[in-house]
Amino acid sequence: MSAGALTQGRASVPRSLRLSSHPLLSFALRRLAGMVAVLFAVSVLTFLVFQVIPDGDPALRLAGHLATPSEIRDIRRQWGFNRPVYIQYLRTMEQIFTAKVVSYTQQVNVLAQVGEDLPPTISLTVGASVLWLIFGVALGLLGALLSRGGAAARLFDRLLGALAITGISMPTFLLGDLLLYYLAYRLSLFPLGGYVPLSSSPGGWFTHMLLPWATLAIVLSGFYARLLRSSILETLSEPYVRTAEAKGLPRARVLIHHVLRNSLLPVVSLWGLDFAAVLGGGALLTETVFNLHGVGQYAAESISRLDIPPILVITMLTAFFVVLFSALTDIMYAALDPRVRLR
Repeated sequence: MSAGALTQGRASVPRSLRLSSHPLLSFALRRLAGMVAVLFAVSVLTFLVFQVIPDGDPALRLAGHLATPSEIRDIRRQWGFNRPVYIQYLRTMEQIFTAKVVSYTQQVNVLAQVGEDLPPTISLTVGASVLWLIFGVALGLLGALLSRGGAAARLFDRLLGALAITGISMPTFLLGDLLLYYLAYRLSLFPLGGYVPLSSSPGGWFTHMLLPWATLAIVLSGFYARLLRSSILETLSEPYVRTAEAKGLPRARVLIHHVLRNSLLPVVSLWGLDFAAVLGGGALLTETVFNLHGVGQYAAESISRLDIPPILVITMLTAFFVVLFSALTDIMYAALDPRVRLR
């Protein structure tokens, strides 16, 4: 076939098909489609759950205990609660995407309220995730190295393992209360909870966030340390590691470029999902203990009032972050391990 025919044939292929044939672009398009499907499924399930639970009629909560049947009917007609469920769902989703969704009980714009509650949650998530990743990797690497040492080193490794298990087993609210009582109340080293915006006082923001960061970091870093330690010990027995050592490569180079790089894959995957979950309100207990007034607290208050719009928005927000960071984790996989390919 001539070069002109090849060029003509390539030109006849639609541009969308040519773009989608690119591996990275094709991967991004698939993840985008998956993200939309997940968000749709989560929104439908969340909306339906609150339609079928007992005493889930929002008209009764809007009307109050002393409302007459006629007043309740008027509220149902005014808010559209008397319409089919799918119409109510479509109407709620339209209000969400047009930033006009209003909570049933507080009568405030939900997206505006979530926007006010996001800064404490973002501050908590970013700081704590950096700490638990750093300490988890450091302790996991140290434990793996000590486990292959002498008797004293193995004893210290067991001590680290016991401390990690203790941190994992301790409830977040108990650890947070202990830190508040001893470090904030008894010793007055830190403030007694609350949140100070970074823009108004960087120093106050930092001191108010240190204990919440430490609480999440202590609880989660132990699990990361155990996971990385097991992954490193498994990787050390791989043939390519023994080959690299047999070639006479420096021990540090083998450990960093061959062992640690591959052992970090499960840690990176877990870190991305945990980061997304905490950012979507997963640190409810930590926010409550330290009175941060974040997204997690707003979600808990909305659930206690069976207020559907805030719950739906926060649930979709959490699902969005989880799906987004799952996609970013896949990309980091490819960066850490050249054998991983986006197909």
